[in-house]
Amino acid sequence: MAKEDLIEMAGHVLEVLPDSRYRVKLENGHELIAYTSGKMRKNHIRILAGDKISLELSPYDLSKGRITFRYIEGRSPNSAAPGAAHGNNNRRRH
Repeated sequence: MAKEDLIEMAGHVLEVLPDSRYRVKLENGHELIAYTSGKMRKNHIRILAGDKISLELSPYDLSKGRITFRYIEGRSPNSAAPGAAHGNNNRRRH
């Protein structure tokens, strides 16, 4: 399935379940089971009950979703990481 076919929604985590799954309530009131995306797992982004998240749903199965972003107070999903706008700060200077 192409990425364009996915439905992007926002919601919040109700409960943390075993096997890296979460019970999520969408803004429209629908509840579903979601799992973290590979990049979130790779970067060890922790998701707790009560966190506001963004997730993707397949139009073919609306009972499962993939969490793509965890919102943090005062930070938007499109903002860069702190220090990233100033270039590579780890560069060696002569």
